[in-house]
Amino acid sequence: MAPAQVEETPSKTVQELPKNYIYKGGDAGTLGASLPYIDIPTIDFSLLSSPTSGKQELEKLCSALTSWGCVQIINHGIDPEFMDKVDEVGKQFFGLPVEEKKKYARENGGYEGYSNHIIDSKDQAFDWIDRLYLVTKPEDKRQLKLWPENPQSFREILHEYTAKIEKLNEMLLKAIARALTLEENCFLDMYGEDASMLSIFNLYPPCPRPDLAIGLKPHADASVFTYLMQDKEVEGLQFQKDDQWYKVPVIPGAFVINVGDQIEIMSNGIFKSPIHRVVTNTDKGRMSLVMFCFPNPNKEIEPVKGLVTETRPRLYKTMKDYTSILVENYQKGRRPIEAAKI
Repeated sequence: MAPAQVEETPSKTVQELPKNYIYKGGDAGTLGASLPYIDIPTIDFSLLSSPTSGKQELEKLCSALTSWGCVQIINHGIDPEFMDKVDEVGKQFFGLPVEEKKKYARENGGYEGYSNHIIDSKDQAFDWIDRLYLVTKPEDKRQLKLWPENPQSFREILHEYTAKIEKLNEMLLKAIARALTLEENCFLDMYGEDASMLSIFNLYPPCPRPDLAIGLKPHADASVFTYLMQDKEVEGLQFQKDDQWYKVPVIPGAFVINVGDQIEIMSNGIFKSPIHRVVTNTDKGRMSLVMFCFPNPNKEIEPVKGLVTETRPRLYKTMKDYTSILVENYQKGRRPIEAAKI
């Protein structure tokens, strides 16, 4: 299969924004607006299992995921020095000459590899982004020909990072069960052992017109949970609530975690999968790494039985291979979660 054509996102020095980058979504008028910061707690992950402070921290976690669908966590057990290494290999890759990066270009009809503006229809504007999209789990699904060999430590570091996020995700699935006073493994058992993980390194170059171009269009995630390692200095992520957009501050060493559609289903709508986007700026580029955790596609997911009651009836169907309905629904202008509702 031939590699897809990859063109570098235009430089901020271009005099006029190319027309195919001019975003015309319903939220386009808010791109350059001054927005408030999101009002979510920062969770000390190390306290969630504490016999003295755990209950309070679990309540904060549950409240944030219920009202906002996202949270920032600190003291999560992943060493800041290792996070710096992950950040560095991403920046080193994006700093390579274009021809070197094109060795890992995604193939036509595929998603994995180095690319930019993946769009689902001809009517969509391009996102102001360069990305490296890699399946990291199951290991036998890895397309290693698309995993950079430059920098040399890239593969080893991403492998180790995947294992650390996998462990973090397992702990979070247990924590939300305890927060809802359910059996600790109820979400984890439905998630399954042969789960999938996907990593995307995102580079948002400086943009000459942040009021016209968007880094990443508004969307929700099809995952169980999504783990974002933000740029250490540059903001850009925004969440929507009640038709208002909110900025997410940068907290050094923290992860931004958001609910995905499949936890919304499992929790019977208690946790909501939030709409979010990424905006650009004129002065600085922004690099982030996002890791998506998906259940085994062969396992059925549905609302956990303890969350279906007379006062809270079942809201979602039993689903299998949820991600397969993504493209079809987005092309029709619908959120995939709508197809899962009863």
